[in-house]
Amino acid sequence: MTEAWGPDDEDDRRRRGASGPVRVRVPSKINLHLGVGPLRADGYHELSTVYHAISLYDELTARRGDTLTLTMEGEGAGELALDESNLVIKATRALAAYTGMPAHARLHLRKQIPLAGGLAGGSADAAAALVACDALWGTGLSRDELARIAAGIGSDVPFLVYGGTALGTGRGEVVSPVLARPVSWHWVVAVADGGLATPQAYGELDRLRAAGGAPEPVGEPDALLAALRQRDPAVLAAALGNDLQAAALSLRPALAETLKAGEAAGALAGLVSGSGPTCVFLARDAAHAERIADELIAANVCRDARAAHGPVAGARVS
Repeated sequence: MTEAWGPDDEDDRRRRGASGPVRVRVPSKINLHLGVGPLRADGYHELSTVYHAISLYDELTARRGDTLTLTMEGEGAGELALDESNLVIKATRALAAYTGMPAHARLHLRKQIPLAGGLAGGSADAAAALVACDALWGTGLSRDELARIAAGIGSDVPFLVYGGTALGTGRGEVVSPVLARPVSWHWVVAVADGGLATPQAYGELDRLRAAGGAPEPVGEPDALLAALRQRDPAVLAAALGNDLQAAALSLRPALAETLKAGEAAGALAGLVSGSGPTCVFLARDAAHAERIADELIAANVCRDARAAHGPVAGARVS
């Protein structure tokens, strides 16, 4: 899944490093298909998922510094830890260890992606840190090299280095591009109050399955991949699926009202995004998405609703 950085002069500039600030914009992700297999010996579940990057972005700015610091504004300011537990810091240190560079940078994060929302905001920010510091330090790594580093940081991070639409296997970190004819899909992202921890959602799914209370697994993503090739929103709507939705609804029953409201507003389909609690709705086109978002806000079933489109590129210098 290799991608060229750009013209040769840009490659040379990156190898020398940036003298000024480097700004990277990184998208969020949704899962068009999320099949959850059994728990593995390493504590993760075996996954078969189709990732899709959408136009809800965070932005990370990296500047030269004598130490490593992180500041932030926007979604989660005052809630998100900015210490060594933050994936941005972990990603920066991982890149420094891989390249032999000192882990020195002044990083500032502008967040729009909700925390613990099932949109991989933390993973997106880690991917942004890898791309930003690679450019800042002039280490000149390929997208594939950055993705290999990303796999050690978190399951979703490699996908957000690449973006687009991709099949994820293993615990989600093994990423392969989905070759489909170019088309833009239109979505509405319904942001819930509060977050939902991913381990909690997986634990609840295990509990439901053990008790016989979980729906039939969504299985392999063959139907979803075929639907993407047909370029018809109605066909795609019928193929969407998420094994974690039952767990999210069990933990947050109010999400059922959000899903019902989206359907009542005319969405072609709605589902919980990843581990939740964000819900996403498929629309026919951009205008349809805006109307659905307005109706969701008027129905008071979510904190916010935003129209978005995908697929979009992963973390990129802007």
